[in-house]
Amino acid sequence: MNPLRQLAEFGQSVWVDNLQRSYITKGTLKKFIEEDGLKGLTSNPTIFQKAVSGSDDYQDLFDAAKGKGLNGNDLYEQLAVRDVQGAADILKTVYDATKGQDGYASLEVSPRLALDTHGTLEEARRLWKTLARPNVMIKVPGTVPGVPAFEQLTSEGINVNVTLLFSQERYKEIAEAYVSGLEKLAASGGDVSRVASVASFFVSRIDAIVDKELEKKLKAGATPEQQKAMEGLSGKVAIANAKLAYRTFKEVFGSARWKALAAKGAKVQRVLWASTSTKSPKLRDVLYVEELIGRDTVNTMPPATIDAFRDHGKVRPSLEEDLPAAEATMRQLEAAGISMKTVTDELATDGIRLFSESFDQLLSAVGEKLKKT
Repeated sequence: MNPLRQLAEFGQSVWVDNLQRSYITKGTLKKFIEEDGLKGLTSNPTIFQKAVSGSDDYQDLFDAAKGKGLNGNDLYEQLAVRDVQGAADILKTVYDATKGQDGYASLEVSPRLALDTHGTLEEARRLWKTLARPNVMIKVPGTVPGVPAFEQLTSEGINVNVTLLFSQERYKEIAEAYVSGLEKLAASGGDVSRVASVASFFVSRIDAIVDKELEKKLKAGATPEQQKAMEGLSGKVAIANAKLAYRTFKEVFGSARWKALAAKGAKVQRVLWASTSTKSPKLRDVLYVEELIGRDTVNTMPPATIDAFRDHGKVRPSLEEDLPAAEATMRQLEAAGISMKTVTDELATDGIRLFSESFDQLLSAVGEKLKKT
């Protein structure tokens, strides 16, 4: 059996972390759904930037925009909305079959608004209204200003994909904000059963930065005991961090507060494992899929990871295996002089910066093509 399809037996959904026009026009997305059991799709400015720069799939929009005085931002939004709507329409069969559990396509608010609660709220509401599909999610960054924005959007019945989560502490804030948002929605007479959300917890970037820090410390000089401890941590911290975040998920969504909402039909906010392609050639290319398989989770994979897992992925209920070892890994990291808080804070800041840079490059690429049309 296709290993991708087997993941469903353990309560995990496969989404693809990519979107370009050809996915809709050439049947790529439909093929993923039919052959691999794909259940959703995520996008971000980097993905759109590559799609626009690397293909002529959007030439019809550029031709139609000629002479209309549109700028790069206007045209980007047109192409992004059209693609996400098209993906959502194809995924609607999944949405219906799973009764709203899956079948979502995501569109991100501008990364420039990552530290602006009010701006995030306004843009998220506008995109939600513009997309006009029940099976879309608006991506909101899990920054400090993003937490109240997410809670408010949830209370308004808007589906949100909270992105750029790295720390267990911030994840807990987001999970609790979801519960609070749904409680407000229920108190106002809203239907909590119609709301869906995922919390996108990033994985491989953790190991990429931790392994660099370990290498620096080893080169700077360490005792044989320290060397042994640090070498044993390489490639293990991201999975340990994710497993402990999932433990928090079970606590929040096993609480009395949550059970009261579940009785009204509320759906849990699933943990979505993001950044699951391996960054190091020393690691198995499907490591961050194989080691994070568990109920009420999503793994959004780039196409290359989907292909790799289809070819040689091994499926087992791995997510709750050996939690004491995960705790020990985090203790060893601190003992090695590496602060997890510093790591996750840096990654969150870098994530905002990188998405903002990609967004600027995207708008520049769109603007340049518009001028040449």
